[in-house]
Amino acid sequence: MVSVPRLVIAAPASGSGKTTVATGLMAAFAGRGLAVSPHKVGPDYIDPGYHALATGRPGRNLDAYMCGPGLIAPLFTHGASGCDLAVVEGVMGLYDGASGQGELASTAQVSKLLRAPVVLVVDASSQSRSVAALVHGFASWDPEVRIGGVILNKVASDRHEALLREALDESGLPVLGVLRRAPQVATPSRHLGLVPVAERQADALDAVRAMGERVREGCDLDALMALARSAPALPEEAWEPEHHPDPGTRPVVAVAGGAAFTFAYAEHAELLTAAGAEVVVFDPLRDEKLPPGTAGLVIGGGFPEVYAPELSANEPLRRAVTDLALSGAPVAAECAGLLYLARELDGRPMCGVLDASARMSERLTLGYRQAVAVSDSVLAVAGTRLRGHEFHRTVLEPGAGATPAWGLHQPERRVEGFVQRGVHASYLHTHWAAEPGVARRFVEQCRG
Repeated sequence: MVSVPRLVIAAPASGSGKTTVATGLMAAFAGRGLAVSPHKVGPDYIDPGYHALATGRPGRNLDAYMCGPGLIAPLFTHGASGCDLAVVEGVMGLYDGASGQGELASTAQVSKLLRAPVVLVVDASSQSRSVAALVHGFASWDPEVRIGGVILNKVASDRHEALLREALDESGLPVLGVLRRAPQVATPSRHLGLVPVAERQADALDAVRAMGERVREGCDLDALMALARSAPALPEEAWEPEHHPDPGTRPVVAVAGGAAFTFAYAEHAELLTAAGAEVVVFDPLRDEKLPPGTAGLVIGGGFPEVYAPELSANEPLRRAVTDLALSGAPVAAECAGLLYLARELDGRPMCGVLDASARMSERLTLGYRQAVAVSDSVLAVAGTRLRGHEFHRTVLEPGAGATPAWGLHQPERRVEGFVQRGVHASYLHTHWAAEPGVARRFVEQCRG
């Protein structure tokens, strides 16, 4: 049995202030000297970067679609081990999940899997007494979801606060915090959401401090901690990457990082290390060489379209990546990595490993996907089934090679991606904790 005090921060809808409250709570409790474990429901890569700044610990995702409901509590316990408190930021509205899949991957489902109390963040800017009806509806919709209190956001005045509190007195749920209307904390957005921390480190630190200060001033931290401590123990054992005996060599796996490649799940590096690799992070914007002894390359997601001129200008590294790929070495590329391996991106020369051209588009491609490996590759054997997520505003032509990476079965049937030599390149983001054999197979291929 594992007992970690915990809270899930949810809202009736997106835009209510979940990220401000969740990140602010993390910063405020960390400022009290507590070890705070940060988590995010769903596939989002960007919010966990702000969570990591607030807590000094890796931000971790809890995605019941990609990883399956059975892994949520073990993954949570793995991340929260040894911590005084865990704060889980929800996704969308409390009961919103994977399209057409009921509660699957919703904040409500994750709260039930974690047996965690929920704090509902309500945008109160255009209501007074109606807030009680809204909160009552959310609290009574699913009796297995335990809403332990409310934080009121965008409150206009003392009078407005008094009206809201009077209305909520009838609901039986305590008001655990009130945040007044204030200028937006500086967290700029663009075509895929917030600008990642790695692109604005100093400004992001200032934003996180501002969120922490707002929450310290407006929320009852003692009452929130008491609510977190009311969560019962979890019976599930913590997830751990399976370690394999070291055969004497630890192949170097280079992992792209820096401002252009910020999308990565913490468990991927842990799985590669457990499988016997030496994981070395490099920055394609600055480094002109791959790390010494590189035997395999992982290029995850991010924003290469924002940095296309700089990536293109780094010709020495592009040549090194191309030479490695042509040698047959294992290369795993997701989304941004796929674009970096293409012939060009918005007219800028890229690595040219793939005979395909990429460009920005007005259309957002977004959603969960069911996938099956079309052929054997450095990541999976043919027929391996995984669930993943697409999230991009680019178009690649052609979208699949002679040997595609995946056959997708949701929402429509199509093939996607490229498998050639040791390269596996695709738009699909996957979570390797759902299929640990992916990391193990990749490292084995790196050993040759």
